[in-house]
Amino acid sequence: MIPATTATAPATHQQKYSLTLRLWHWSSAAVISGLLTTILFLYVILKMKTVGPEFQAVLQKQGVTMTREQVRGLTRIISHRIWDWHIYLGVALSFLLLFRVVLEFLQAGSQRFGARLAEARRYFRQVGPDLQDARHSLLVKYSYLAFYLMLVVMVATGLVLIYADDVEFLHKLEHTVKEVHNFTMYLVLAFIVLHLVGVVWSELTKGKGIVSDMINGGK
Repeated sequence: MIPATTATAPATHQQKYSLTLRLWHWSSAAVISGLLTTILFLYVILKMKTVGPEFQAVLQKQGVTMTREQVRGLTRIISHRIWDWHIYLGVALSFLLLFRVVLEFLQAGSQRFGARLAEARRYFRQVGPDLQDARHSLLVKYSYLAFYLMLVVMVATGLVLIYADDVEFLHKLEHTVKEVHNFTMYLVLAFIVLHLVGVVWSELTKGKGIVSDMINGGK
């Protein structure tokens, strides 16, 4: 008789970031960059108050005379086209945010944001607030949570602004909602700057591999 042997399956190492999460991350980065780019064009590069007179001067050199109102009509065409792209990207961001919420429930336990936040809090309580790594890890997790909440506000207020002209109740709130939307945009921009600075700092110090982990999944 040959003794039976039990085959052991090779140990599998779960990736730090799943493929779907990485796709969401880079897709969201592209969409948010597009949204900020449309704002940059509208309020800086193609600022309508300055572009209008420039259009008028160029047309006059070509022998075409247009009134200020006619020139404003031309600039509005450009403005509306850019705003259309802003709306399309905003709707895309709303779907990405919804996808992220669903993904949180579908991912493996250790890959969930909630699990990472709970682990960072548990580690912080164990070692105490004096350990710099524990404080930094918990602060980073809470900053991500704040970013997700900012995205919720951005998407919600953006959707309200899209339909504000068609719904009387929303139209009454349009001014306030627009102020909240714009203020949240600055918060998102500040987070992005801090996030990029933090990533570069980590790559240059003891946190090397953050970018590559978000590309290949990490170990």
